[in-house]
Amino acid sequence: MPPRPRPWDPRHLDVEAFAERAGTLEDDPPVTQAARLAEALHPGTQDATPPLHWAVRGERVAQRGGSQTWLHLEARGRVTLTCQRCLQAVEVDLAVARAFRFVADEDRAAAEDMDADEEVLATTRSLDLPALVEDELLLALPLVPRHDGACPQPLPQAAAASAQEEAPRQRPFEALAALKGRRSPH
Repeated sequence: MPPRPRPWDPRHLDVEAFAERAGTLEDDPPVTQAARLAEALHPGTQDATPPLHWAVRGERVAQRGGSQTWLHLEARGRVTLTCQRCLQAVEVDLAVARAFRFVADEDRAAAEDMDADEEVLATTRSLDLPALVEDELLLALPLVPRHDGACPQPLPQAAAASAQEEAPRQRPFEALAALKGRRSPH
């Protein structure tokens, strides 16, 4: 009986071996395992956030003169962010589908990444897959989270503006004149 292959360690993934064996991995971690993503959430919502989901598949693609190593990543989650208009909680769906091609070293990855449609990374024997997933989900966050259409609560700025309109209007030059009139001669 042939030896059973060891399970893949997503924190220390040997990319070449994973792709060579057409490996697959998936997980449904709580958002708290993605610390940087959890920090971006609306305060107090981390524990109520449903688990994230990610799946990755390795592949070797034959080409003239050799083969290429690929990882195909899909990740999704529903997170609660802070609306930048009303500062209340807003739910946002995140979805990522990326292909990563691996090359021999960092210099080659940097040179090829500029012209490639896919992401180009240097091959490693110890890829931190959950960190890569978190990076991609962070990149998928909206730059300015906000509710679609109208916000469910009045904007805090509108309330402050109306209170300011009701207060007597201060005239800076009158205040300056009053200060000048209080000056005592030397």
